[in-house]
Amino acid sequence: MDSKVSSHPLITAKRVNGTAVLNKAGERIGHVDDLSIHKVSGQVVYALISFGGFLGIGEQIHPVPWGVLDYDPANGGYVTTLTKEELNKAPSLSAKELEELGVGDIWRTRIFEYYGPYGAVPYI
Repeated sequence: MDSKVSSHPLITAKRVNGTAVLNKAGERIGHVDDLSIHKVSGQVVYALISFGGFLGIGEQIHPVPWGVLDYDPANGGYVTTLTKEELNKAPSLSAKELEELGVGDIWRTRIFEYYGPYGAVPYI
């Protein structure tokens, strides 16, 4: 990831990919693997957070509602109130499942039921 900090309020998706996800204590709990963007509105709906596995094998992808993350320039990453244990319990998919299923209505319901207590609001 490019470590150059910009004062501009916008960022390209390729610069978000690979960015650390940290808990409130500043501990790295994963990284943004990709973004899920609503085709019509252009709204980023999920950060696809990856962790676990070895060399990409067995890695689970956790679609985390974008509103659950806050960018922290001082740490150069996205901060969440979730712990690694809470993120590990969250709905997740393998890379193959994500490719085959996407994050459809059933997954959307599961994701927002889980993340609702953290302030996530379902997209339209």
